[in-house]
Amino acid sequence: MTFRIRHLAALALATIAAFGMLLASPASADSPAGRAPRAATCEGPGIRAQVNDQSNGEKKPIEGVKITVNDEGGAEVVTGNTDATGRVLLCVPEKATYTVTLDESTLKEGQALDGEATVTIDGAKFTTNTRTINFFTGAAVRETDGYWTLLVKAIVNGFRLGIVIAICSVGLSLIFGTTGLTNFAHGELVTFGGIVANLLSVTLGINFLLSAVIAVFLGGLLGVGLDAGLWAPLRKRGVGLVSQMVVSVGLGIFLINLYLMRFGGSTKRFTAYNQQTAMKWGPIEITARDLTTTIISLVVLIGVALLLQKSRLGKATRAVSDNVDLASSTGIDSAKIIRIVWFLGAALAALGGIVRGLDEGVRADMGGSLLFLMFAGITLGGLGSAYGALVGGFVIGMFVEVSTIGIPIFPDLPFLGWIKNGVPTELKNVPALAALILILMIRPQGILGRKERVG
Repeated sequence: MTFRIRHLAALALATIAAFGMLLASPASADSPAGRAPRAATCEGPGIRAQVNDQSNGEKKPIEGVKITVNDEGGAEVVTGNTDATGRVLLCVPEKATYTVTLDESTLKEGQALDGEATVTIDGAKFTTNTRTINFFTGAAVRETDGYWTLLVKAIVNGFRLGIVIAICSVGLSLIFGTTGLTNFAHGELVTFGGIVANLLSVTLGINFLLSAVIAVFLGGLLGVGLDAGLWAPLRKRGVGLVSQMVVSVGLGIFLINLYLMRFGGSTKRFTAYNQQTAMKWGPIEITARDLTTTIISLVVLIGVALLLQKSRLGKATRAVSDNVDLASSTGIDSAKIIRIVWFLGAALAALGGIVRGLDEGVRADMGGSLLFLMFAGITLGGLGSAYGALVGGFVIGMFVEVSTIGIPIFPDLPFLGWIKNGVPTELKNVPALAALILILMIRPQGILGRKERVG
């Protein structure tokens, strides 16, 4: 049967609808409606207290515990009891110094508080609108996973990170292939998708799935707008690729500061699916939300691959990527193809921002933090190759996560101890970039790139 774009669109819509049902699966055993109840909000500052029992190695919420907030003079400001999620939000008149006290007499029989019953909040450090205080009962149980369990978990995390990098990198690679532009502002297109989806779903209260679709569409329009308003005029004037790259750096700096000015520097969460219990298959633990986004992302990547391989649009895109002048001489509207590529690339970047935001939260610099991993993915896979971006993104994502585990049987050699013990989490991107350099020294064209004669 001949592949048609409408078949792909129907498949994508059906997949999103089907797995959208999975996203609404129960967040916990105490939430039969399928999602943890949304916490109340305060018009001004507030203090959120959480009480959990940790005696069995798992945090279980404790309901009905009395929490009292007093001011610096000892006067009671507000009091309340924890709900079924073990939380209580206590609204205070201003950001000041307070003492938060747990009434131990309201704990259940046999439960003993692990730590102090009174916690002081320093007014000078009351920077966010809501401060969170945690209380625990029972002694903490420390469980240590074996090497193979940690390795399996790292592989799963690497697979999920690789999907995000691949989704974001495909557009970056297509844009490079059709226009030659090395777009250093592509990370801000990723951030745009996360921010818009968060604003629509959390601030405006629109259904998350609808918010995600709107954010992806607006991300695509932003890409087309940037091309029409900036990159197309620069190409028409004959501005060199190096100069365009410098312009993209400036655009990226402008956009990230615009995000910071408009939305702030704090991390914002998608509250719709923030409280979910992980499903377990042996050493693998994953929430319904993460499983859903992983499957949808895989379907999107497969759809993009089929679109490029089977459809007329995909063949025209590959022709423009190979040689824009030759493609134009055969009757292909290269300008139209470039606009479509910008829409598709920016829309995929926005989708990657939403998936990343669900996992890590939305920040103004979230796209920028992924930018060099995206460049590493497309360079490793082969510059200008969409399939190379897919492969390179998976390889880089896997290497980033697995590098934190290390290889215990590796000899303990000077300067190479990180190979045996793994790298610190905050430095896990470094080995991936180092491996990129080594691979390019052996195969400069990348995994799926083609050799070219220079001279």
